[in-house]
Amino acid sequence: MPRLAALANLAERTPRAIAAEIARLVTEGALAPGERLPTVREVASDLGVSAGTVSAAWHALSGAGVIVSRGRAGSFVRVDRAGWLSPRVQDLAAAPLETRLDLSLGTPDPALLPPLEAAFSRVSPRADTGRYHDLPVLPELGALFAETWPSPAETITVVDGALDGIARTLEQVVRFGDRVAVESPGFPYFFDLLEALGAEAVPLELDALGVAPASLQRALVRRPSAVILQPRAQNPTGASMDAERARALARVMRAAPGGDRVVVIEDDHSGLICSAPDVTLARWIPGQVVHVRSFSKSHGPDLRIAALGGPAHIVERVVSRRMLGPGWTSRLLQTVLLGLLTDDGAVARVRTARLVYRDRVDRLAIALRKRGIDVGDPDGINLWLPVVSERAALVRLAAAGIAVAAGSPFVMGEPPEAHVRVTAGLAASNVLGIADALADAAVAPPLT
Repeated sequence: MPRLAALANLAERTPRAIAAEIARLVTEGALAPGERLPTVREVASDLGVSAGTVSAAWHALSGAGVIVSRGRAGSFVRVDRAGWLSPRVQDLAAAPLETRLDLSLGTPDPALLPPLEAAFSRVSPRADTGRYHDLPVLPELGALFAETWPSPAETITVVDGALDGIARTLEQVVRFGDRVAVESPGFPYFFDLLEALGAEAVPLELDALGVAPASLQRALVRRPSAVILQPRAQNPTGASMDAERARALARVMRAAPGGDRVVVIEDDHSGLICSAPDVTLARWIPGQVVHVRSFSKSHGPDLRIAALGGPAHIVERVVSRRMLGPGWTSRLLQTVLLGLLTDDGAVARVRTARLVYRDRVDRLAIALRKRGIDVGDPDGINLWLPVVSERAALVRLAAAGIAVAAGSPFVMGEPPEAHVRVTAGLAASNVLGIADALADAAVAPPLT
């Protein structure tokens, strides 16, 4: 195995050491994407270790997304995934094939979602609609949104998930070559959206309360046409802003030359499972803010429903553009969501989920602090774990049977510090063991 000759020089021939060396060879390009690896027995014979030792190393590499097993055909260095995924999202989608605990997903715990049986019982037995030009929002659902919106909105509509609403709003307010201020670290799909629109992303720095006012002030000097914020449970850091921070950001917007023409798009993607209260800059600059509230984390990602509210001259353009595409979000699904938002049992289930997530994330954050790692006070379901080396942390955790998300897709440009994102809301048991594994991975040295 000439390309694996470096393995012969390993001082420690444990699964973790073998996996780390293979990962280093892949990173350096000594092992090319798609290249077939020697069999487990061949490597075991060459190294003088058991087949179980090499098998455990291969399992760790598979869990870290470095290699892929194709059964009898053998194991291969992983190649890029499907072409419909951007390079950033490919990194996130490199989910482990086998793992005992997957904390890489950023998705809610299915066991905490409210059941749908009662809500579906309210739906018409036929997928009928009155006229194609009826209002896109069920009147009862629209009224409920208006009552619970964080501040009065001129118009509220329903879209097919938060990203759909954000993308359609950006299409209305951003032109090719425009600048858009966006959080970094932030949601990778936002970076991809801006690239697709031909816009230039201007990074916003974060602190424990979200976007730092001084960073927004610097970004506004560059005259962006829009700003994208995640006011609560920021993905990936879990930071939530309070009312005072929101007011400070609105004050910066008002004071900046041309700031009154900048559209603020707020992504409240985890609203109903957040511990932090509702917050929006629209309390102070209502004519500039489009607020998007998703129900994916609280009620189920496959419902594909979010509400979008803000100034009529923007929201109505979004509605108009959708009429040339999907037209409206299924009124059947809107009826289901209305049932979930008004049924006492479903409401109680979501409230319980919020408390459970809070407890899980808190316990893991506290356990990490006791091990010398500060992850702040994250809200929602994710936490942002600082590590010495992203790749080394992924490999070491995979060797322990734990998957987390690589941090680099969440950052624009070269990350100043390495991190991984951990979906702590899925850590339902053995929190101390998980914290031990995370802490061990956090200090893993680079694979050199």
